[in-house]
Formats: sequence, C-alpha cells, structure tokens
Amino acid sequence: MAYYFSEPSRTFSEYLLVPGYSSKECRPENVSLATPIVKFRKGERPKTAMNIPLSSAIMQAVSDDKMAIALAKEGGISFIYASQSVESQAAMVKRVKAHKAGFVKSDSNIRPDQTLADILALKQKSGHSTTAVTEDGTAEGRIVGLVTSRSYRVSRMPLETRVSEFMTPLSELIYAEEGISLSEANDMLWDNKLNALPVIDKNGRLTYFVFRKDYDSHKENPNELLDEYKRYMVGAGVNTRDYEERIPALVESGADVLCIDSSEGYTEWQRDVIAFVRKRYGEEVKIGAGNVVERDGFRFLAECGADFVKVGIGGGSICITREQKGIGRGQASAVIEVSQARDEYFEKTGVYIPICSDGGIVYDYHMTLALAMGADFLMLGRYFSRFDESPGNKLNINGNYVKEYWGEGSNRARNWQRYDFGGDSSLSFEEGVDSYVPYAGKLKDNLGLSLSKVKSTMCNCGVLDIPSLQRDTKLTIVSATSIVEGGAHDVILKEQTSSMR
Repeated sequence: MAYYFSEPSRTFSEYLLVPGYSSKECRPENVSLATPIVKFRKGERPKTAMNIPLSSAIMQAVSDDKMAIALAKEGGISFIYASQSVESQAAMVKRVKAHKAGFVKSDSNIRPDQTLADILALKQKSGHSTTAVTEDGTAEGRIVGLVTSRSYRVSRMPLETRVSEFMTPLSELIYAEEGISLSEANDMLWDNKLNALPVIDKNGRLTYFVFRKDYDSHKENPNELLDEYKRYMVGAGVNTRDYEERIPALVESGADVLCIDSSEGYTEWQRDVIAFVRKRYGEEVKIGAGNVVERDGFRFLAECGADFVKVGIGGGSICITREQKGIGRGQASAVIEVSQARDEYFEKTGVYIPICSDGGIVYDYHMTLALAMGADFLMLGRYFSRFDESPGNKLNINGNYVKEYWGEGSNRARNWQRYDFGGDSSLSFEEGVDSYVPYAGKLKDNLGLSLSKVKSTMCNCGVLDIPSLQRDTKLTIVSATSIVEGGAHDVILKEQTSSMR
C-alpha cells in the first residue's frame, strides 16, 4: 500500500521560535548572515557564498539584469530567468558582469541627428540623465559627443533641436582610453570634477562609462557580492530541454552559478543535466537542482552531483500546482526533512550540500524560521516582485500602486518546459496565476528592514550566525488559538474607528 507520512504537512505559520539566552554580544550589528551557495567538503571553504541568505526566483516577473545588480549590491544573488531565448538570457548575464568593476556598458545612447524630444523620451524610458551620442546610436558606436542634464533647457529650446547642436562634442570631452584601471578612472573623475567618464577604444568606439555614483555606491554597500574580478555575481536558470545549448552560452557569458528550473526535481532529466555539466566542465561549473520535498529526492540529487538542492513544491503565492495536481508538501515540513537528510549526508560523506527554501514565505519572520529549520538560503519571488527593480509593470489600480506578478506556470509566462513531461502540447495546463502585488518601492529600503528583523530575532535566540541558529534554536508548533493570540486582539484598532465614522 502507499506510504503515509505520520506528521501533517506544516507551513511556517504553524511554528514560532522560542527565545534563548542572549549575551551582551547579541546585538544586530554583530550578526553575520553569510551563507554558502554551493557544496564543499568538511574543513574547506565553499567556492561560492553569499553575504545575505536571499536569492531572487527564476521568474520572468522577478529576475532580470536590473534585479540582479540591485540584489548583488546588497549581498544576495539573482537567478536570471530561463523562459527566454538563450541569446537574451546570456545578454542579461553579460550586462550584470559588465556593470561592475565600475565599468558600465552604456544603455542610454542616441544619434547626433536626433532631437531634444528624442533625448527626453530616452531619459523617461531609461531614467538616465547621461546619454552617449554615437554615430549609429548604439552602445558600441563611434562616440561623437555627450549629453547631460546640463546640456539643454527644455523651457528655452524647441523640441526639434538636433542633438548635434547642444551636445558636448568629443573634442571637448575628457575621456579615458581602453585598458585604464578602475583606480585610475576614479582618479580622473575626481581630479576633473566629472560625473561620468567615457572609456573609448583605439577606433574611437565607446566601450564603457565609469560613473562617480558607482564609486559612492560601493562605499554605501559594504555587503556587495563580487567575484574575484570585482564584478557583481549573478546566477542563471536552465531547463532540462535545451541545456546543451543554453549552459555553454551562460558559462561563456560569465554566470557564477546555474540552477535547474523545474517544478519537480526527482527526475532522470535532472540527472542528465548534471551529468552533462560534470562531463563537460568537471566541478568548475556550479549547478543547483530541484525542487524536492523529502529526503529521497535530496539523496537522489546529491548523488547526481548537485551543488545545492532547492526545496519546495506548490508553496509559492502564485503557484497552483497543489490545486491542479494534488502534489506538494507544506514548506516547513519539507525544509525540516530535507535539512535532516542534508546533515545525514554530510555526516556520511563529509560533503555539505546547501539547501535553498523556495516558496512559502509570507511574512518577514518566516525567513528566520526557514533558516532555523535548516535552509542555508531562501529563494523569493513575490517578495522581490514588489520592488522598482523587478521587470513587472507598475500600475495604479483603484488608487493603489501595484506591480504585475505572474507565475512561470501561468499562461502569460508560457514556460511549459518547466512543467512538461512531454506528450501532446494541447493538453498543457496552467500551474501558476497572473496577479498583482502591492508596490513597495526600492529594494534597498525594504530589504534592509527585513534583514534587520532577521538579525534582531537571531539576537533574541542568542545566536550570531546562521549555523548557530540552525544548531541551537528551539522551535514550537503553535495552535490555532495561539496564532490569534499572537496578533492584535481584544482592542479596537484606530484605523477601524476612523472608518466607522
């Protein structure tokens, strides 16, 4: 007969952390949230680690190059979504890798025969006030001038004025030649009181910009996640269909870590993808796999050679896999069991394989619970989709600002490769929804508050790092009535009284 789990399938909301002894050292500024991303042997350091335990989901509505840059600045990593062409995904990865080291590819370019109206439209679209004027209007064209916000006054110039009439021509620009170091470029910025320094190759083509704001940004973001060349780190999703083409392109583009994007990871297809990576690249290319919800799935992917294992089926806010198929497991139960399997594997083999909790995070405190239950890092979709840096459109619905958020299993994403087992394509069905989430503003402002809560909670538990949280924390299951007790109760909230009038 079928196997029945003795315990019910539980969610994060069914648990609370129990405070532990806190010494005077238990202050948020002393807490480290550093965590490994990929496997390592006992006594060794992981090759790839994060400064915060958060990654953004492999979703069209969440992880593009803009999100990847914003999250890397804070110490986390994005996995660029795979439900796009190989060329498009590789280009996103390249833009992230090119952005750092202070050398930025220009994404605001115009021809000299265009007009002030075109400049204003481009500024509205890109948000940038510095525009490169190149012969062909591309980022790699021969540069002929530069336009900044000081170059024109809208109130005193006709919109038909050609760019060539008000740009600063190349002959009057201070620029650097290709090959200059970042330190030398920053010195030129400061010595010449510049906001932007064009870097030009021997053929007069624009290769990069170095911006003063990026120097300031580095000082403001001490947790930046950088590779050995001081470039932002970025991950990328792959599927189990075109991986033989996609993976080499992503490796060539500079992706630091890959992850198989699939609704269910306990499959022969995932074994084939990992085998392809190991045969072609050995252990140099890092690839995670998943998703699984119990120990057998973890062991399978661990023995296949996965560098990390993703946990969770059906727990995402836009996922309807459980409704459609009746498969999955409460995220808390899944994380607890897979964490135990991870520890058993480590004890047996000496190889530690990090696990990533994917889904089920509704409140900030769920982050701390997931980490305490054994997750090494978390993958979040809805959380990051709310921010300016996500790809979704910002809309005003009934007087409230929202962002669009849709699942990879929705008809909008049409990422059938993520769920498909083959067969007649006409029989495909949705496993995700198309929705809105409340707009929340900039990533940096919100993420800082969320991580502050995590650190504060860890201090209440008497721990200063994630391994100690996993080892020393006490957790308790909560009853339905204690959940009610945990919120505001038996009072009339002020906002309710104002609505009664």
